[in-house]
Amino acid sequence: MLFLLKTNTLQSTLMSDRELLTFNYEALDALRRNHPAWRLLRADSAPLVASFLNRVFIVPNEREMAQSHLSEKLEDELFALRERLGPDSYPGTAQEYLNKWADNTQGWLRKFYPALSDEPHYDLTPATEKGIRWLTGLTERSFIGTESRLLTLFDLLNQIAEGSETDPNVRIAELRKKRREIDAEIKQIQAGDIPLLNETALKDRFQQFVMMASELLSDFREVEQNFRMLDRRVRERIALWEGSKGALLEDILSECDDITDSDQGKSFRAFWDFLMSSKRQQELTDLLDKVLSLPPVAESRPDSRLRRVHYDWLLAGEHTQQAVAQLSNQLRRFLDDKAWLENKRIMEILHNIKGNARQCMDNPPQGTVMQIDEIGLEFVLPMERPMYQPPLQAAITEIVLEMGKEDADAQTLFSQIVVDKGRLKQVLAKALQQQVQITLADLLKQEPLQHGLAELVVWLQLASEQSRSIIDDSKQEAVYWSVADGLARQVQLPYVLFVR
Repeated sequence: MLFLLKTNTLQSTLMSDRELLTFNYEALDALRRNHPAWRLLRADSAPLVASFLNRVFIVPNEREMAQSHLSEKLEDELFALRERLGPDSYPGTAQEYLNKWADNTQGWLRKFYPALSDEPHYDLTPATEKGIRWLTGLTERSFIGTESRLLTLFDLLNQIAEGSETDPNVRIAELRKKRREIDAEIKQIQAGDIPLLNETALKDRFQQFVMMASELLSDFREVEQNFRMLDRRVRERIALWEGSKGALLEDILSECDDITDSDQGKSFRAFWDFLMSSKRQQELTDLLDKVLSLPPVAESRPDSRLRRVHYDWLLAGEHTQQAVAQLSNQLRRFLDDKAWLENKRIMEILHNIKGNARQCMDNPPQGTVMQIDEIGLEFVLPMERPMYQPPLQAAITEIVLEMGKEDADAQTLFSQIVVDKGRLKQVLAKALQQQVQITLADLLKQEPLQHGLAELVVWLQLASEQSRSIIDDSKQEAVYWSVADGLARQVQLPYVLFVR
């Protein structure tokens, strides 16, 4: 995890030779005219756009917002500005500004319609977030740390050098050197000399963590935008394809595999697997609680959202995963529509052939025409003939119904188990109010099963119905409950995680 964060920092710090060659007057002039972030910085309404979008989307880590909700927030913002600056400032309505910001001429917001919704939603574009974060970096900082970044660069170079070393003797010598350093540090601590970071070093490293954590959140929008650009290129290729359908599918699937196996795809998959581990999440929670409670860090009054920044990463990554899944479904429907159009064209050609054949039958062509008899052979194999079966005759008899003996207990008909699904939803909502996510096993420890296996099946049904719930079949967890006779029951279930 730390390696991924440090790699992103190093990539954003260093510039390749190719980027240096393209960073000339013509390239900068094209960026000034076409890039949405530069267009935002040049706009007269930049203070309104940047402050409002930062407060609504970036600070609370919102990934999408309905038009009615966003328009209401912007109306409140415009009303407050008109009260301070005068009624003539920003005379347009909130909806007019939103439409303008989402237009291609500006490109500051992305307007789209989610699945099963007829109301448009909005989200920031990656370029807008880059511009806003650059503006936040213009503010003066009381403390600028350099030691942590230098150590990060050295650590990255050491990881690169050690990870690319193929000589086993060199690797073993380096590991032994680290072991000697660790043993020396253990002896130093056992002797009572415990080295600690001073307040300056603590502030330096915490500031570096805050910067890298915020940059990581902005990377998710760019990853999602890259997938959308891939989807657009694939659609254009399908629309203009003139070859066979098999070659088209092979070309598309190979490109999707290239994206998955690319450096960005591998890095994102490794990051997602790391963050999805409940053990790693608890470890991050403990580390954040410990660091934020340190006096030098607490004196700087950090943002309270830093305590749950790893959950923000999780929500952002989940939104990106859902966007990729939605793009895959749209691509599948797009291919189905194209196949339907191809089948329709084939049927039109067949109808045209039948019409021409009918015209030839009614008006045969004049001149020398050779007529031939109908050619056809009928093959009837002996084994294909069905075997003889005698007809089935149903024997009909009259049976007089008699009253049976009442030796059964009718009470069993009234002792049915009814699981209140509404009560379980209330229990889940109450639990998610207290924490962002909870596993099914932990939830059943707080609220034990009352109706045994039947109630457990309803819990699994609730997990499958909620879009934010995660069911991982590769992991197993044990669930226990007690029955009426005092015996304990145990069942192994897939890993179920409810998310707020």
